[in-house]
Amino acid sequence: AEEGKLVGSVEIEDKIRPEAKNALLELKKTGISEIAVLTGDTESRARAALQGLPVDEFCAELLPAEKPARAEKLKEKGRLLYVGDGINDTPVMTVSDVSVAMGGLGSDAAIEASDFVLASDNLSALPKAIRGAKKTRKIVIENIVFSIAVKAALMALSLAGILPLWIAVFGDTGVMLLAVLNSMRMRAKIR
Repeated sequence: AEEGKLVGSVEIEDKIRPEAKNALLELKKTGISEIAVLTGDTESRARAALQGLPVDEFCAELLPAEKPARAEKLKEKGRLLYVGDGINDTPVMTVSDVSVAMGGLGSDAAIEASDFVLASDNLSALPKAIRGAKKTRKIVIENIVFSIAVKAALMALSLAGILPLWIAVFGDTGVMLLAVLNSMRMRAKIR
């Protein structure tokens, strides 16, 4: 302003990351049923920015104190995974079931409040991390079930006198080695 009259203005806006659309589509493939955006931007700006993205709903013009309340409403539909990078996202991260911060761009408060940090700031890493976690869980369950079943069988056969104790001990060690070998499947590249 100059002498009380408007001379010009500067407008600052966030740009959607180039990998956002593909990352959101991949999240849907991993089983994320609904994608929502919570933003403090105006509704028109949010609508324009999100155009063409697979977003199921968005809430705009939210003050920082309103975001956690809106997140609680989203949690009524199921578990909440929240991704953010700013200090205004920190309260939502504390109420979400799982929170993810952007490592390079994220504020220190968001990084501290999050459960996971995307060090590369690449949203495409999020679906990959989810697929990796699901694969890990599957392998862990396989190892637990297999180990308990074989150990129970070895113990029963040993107590019944069918197997000598040294074979049961050897079998127990073998089960542990098989579980370790099964876990090595995690070394395969996750796409």
